[in-house]
Amino acid sequence: MATYNINGQEVHVRTSGQAGSPIALLIHGWSSSWYTWSPLLDPLSSRFFCMAVDLPGYGLSPPPEDLPTIAGYADLMAGLIEQVSDRPVVVLGHSMGGLISMTLALRNPVLVERLVLLNPVVSGRLSTFIRLFIAPHIFLERYRWSGKLLSFLERTPISYQEQLMKPIFFAERAVVSEDVYERLRADARRPGQGRVRAACYRAMQNEPVTGRLSSIEAPALVIWGAEDNTVPLRDAGIVAAEWQAADLRLIPNAGHWPHFEQYETTLRYLAAFLGLPILASLPGEMPAIQEQLDVADIAQFLNNSELGAGLTHTQRLRVAGLCHSHSYGPGELIAGQGSQGDEMFIVREGQIDVVVRMTSDTGAEEERRVTTLKAGQVAGEMALLQGAGGTRTADLRAGQSGATVLALDSRYLAALFEDDPNLGIRILQNLGRSLSQRLRVETWQHQLAEKRYLEKMRELQRQQPAALGS
Repeated sequence: MATYNINGQEVHVRTSGQAGSPIALLIHGWSSSWYTWSPLLDPLSSRFFCMAVDLPGYGLSPPPEDLPTIAGYADLMAGLIEQVSDRPVVVLGHSMGGLISMTLALRNPVLVERLVLLNPVVSGRLSTFIRLFIAPHIFLERYRWSGKLLSFLERTPISYQEQLMKPIFFAERAVVSEDVYERLRADARRPGQGRVRAACYRAMQNEPVTGRLSSIEAPALVIWGAEDNTVPLRDAGIVAAEWQAADLRLIPNAGHWPHFEQYETTLRYLAAFLGLPILASLPGEMPAIQEQLDVADIAQFLNNSELGAGLTHTQRLRVAGLCHSHSYGPGELIAGQGSQGDEMFIVREGQIDVVVRMTSDTGAEEERRVTTLKAGQVAGEMALLQGAGGTRTADLRAGQSGATVLALDSRYLAALFEDDPNLGIRILQNLGRSLSQRLRVETWQHQLAEKRYLEKMRELQRQQPAALGS
């Protein structure tokens, strides 16, 4: 577990994957912990550096000084993103974590690249079962004497928790191992969390996102277990009515934990939306001929890239058929400044550094890294779009860990645009959107750098009087 300090609040995070990869921030729900995401960490780590948090008051993270709110948790996650990333991240949220994720996307749209929501709280109105049987228990947990009594009863043969927990956890026909159930149950009944649980229950009721869903800019996948007895399907109906841009998927024979109850179905939706490698999304199914998989694997990857967003599966397959994959060692030149811009590149693995070579006042040549591009991002598109005679304005070099890129030749793209104008328009729109998003991110980066500089200067000013006094 890694530990981060965000504005004085300690947050414990379970990390997985290769540092330097695009970041996926995973936010658990009410009465839970990072363990919520344990089934999905391995496949997600094939493409992302995963950060599964323990929200303050849950798991190993100490409770906040003030009572938690949904907006407070969202702002805390925004602070974590600003601390660990220089670009938007993919955010995954389960249950209350879904409500926090949507609130984060509404309050800080520049920080969220994509959303994946599992059974998210939308209206704040939990199921009738929760309100009748669990809410009174939560109410009593707020008080020290009754909380101690409930904890004592939980350890005795007359404990009623077993009868209350299973109906709200899983679908009737779901098959979940006893070890998984015991771990989820332990998180839900962790001693000392009653005050935070009660505050979060009220916060979900008081801070819904109904009426604001259409304002969320990030592409979103929303997965719902059709037999959820915690966050009812009426909230899925709100998503369908108010947020038509979201990709809503219902999974039969699954309750509040579809990634535990119907793992393969959940993972298939997730892999398609996030462009996870096919082999990672289908463990144990190795094709007889790897080459036959390559185009399909590239098409899968393109779904979560700047170029392929919003394309149909058929369109992604057509684009994937034009791609050539190349691998480069650390620091190796991919394309040079001033060279002909007849190719653009999509980062598939690793990073690309964009480096500008300039002549200083003394006549010496200097290099300055303008930005770093990670998996899914596009490089070299401006020179390619200039047409014949377009030259590159910067070096493109593999990052410290090397890079694998997909190269697209301008001649092949021009032929594709002629053959399918609608696809060409969609790709140009995606390139325009990526450039616009990059400008927003650069503005945010400059603001963040200025904020950190001012904080450092204030800290130095505070230290100076103390140094003089000593």
